[in-house]
Amino acid sequence: MLHAVDDISLTIGAGKTLGVVGESGCGKSTLGRTILRLIEPTSGRVLFDGKDVYAANRREMRTLRKEMQIIFQDPFASLDPHQTIAEAIAEPLKLSGEYRDKQKRGARVSELMEMVGLAERFYDSYPHELDGGRRQRVGIARALALNSRFIVCDEPVSALDVSIQAQILNLLTELQERFGLTYIFITHDLSVVNHFSNDIAVMYMGRLIEKAPAEELFLNPLHPYTQALLSAIPVPSLKNRRERIILQGELSSPVEPPKACRFAKRCRYATERCQNCEPALIDQTAEHSVACFLHSEKARED
Repeated sequence: MLHAVDDISLTIGAGKTLGVVGESGCGKSTLGRTILRLIEPTSGRVLFDGKDVYAANRREMRTLRKEMQIIFQDPFASLDPHQTIAEAIAEPLKLSGEYRDKQKRGARVSELMEMVGLAERFYDSYPHELDGGRRQRVGIARALALNSRFIVCDEPVSALDVSIQAQILNLLTELQERFGLTYIFITHDLSVVNHFSNDIAVMYMGRLIEKAPAEELFLNPLHPYTQALLSAIPVPSLKNRRERIILQGELSSPVEPPKACRFAKRCRYATERCQNCEPALIDQTAEHSVACFLHSEKARED
């Protein structure tokens, strides 16, 4: 059996942003979609305002869907090419049943377009007539249509040009400050997540291996995998160049993974214990946790 996401425990404060990073295929997007119950889990719980999302029935989930939304990675694939921009934004309003009046629905669509920076002239345009940045603004408008409070941002800027990325990130920040939104921000771009997140969680092969406040993680990465990730960030300076850590060795299989550290085959510090035991995520400080035997012994000694 493929273990896409395994034994992960997270807490996100209201109005905060949790960045989730890791290489492609580590389970970041699966984690986000499972939290929203777009993918049914085999076990576990997700608590939203104290209510277990996985225990909710269909009627309760319809209510929760208004509170929890997602912004997809590909803004073109997430929109129906046969719908105008106004129709796409109006769709969640119609499905909710709260905007049956066409005039009120149209006014709300215009309000949402203005909120995300879409000019009124795009009201009757189709997705193919917009560039990537404007299409992603449509996706953001849809996510905000029913006044949601929690949004999973699934690599929302990875398909955009760098200049457009900055505009979308600034928009998400403004909306968070304005409405008190809570984000899970999934990305593989560490330079982006550092400036956008309050806390950062690092995933490797479906498991959480390190979690800390953004500034702390960048100043003091503990897990060898996190150190390798951070070493790959380009530094625009010839004097302050950091050591580039090149990972070698083969990937462990995610199909029936052994009870061992999943990073052991690529880790330069791996010992026999790493090959035979799976490290637990242990608090090093009140806010910094890591799953690595190098630090679990130190934590016990302290």
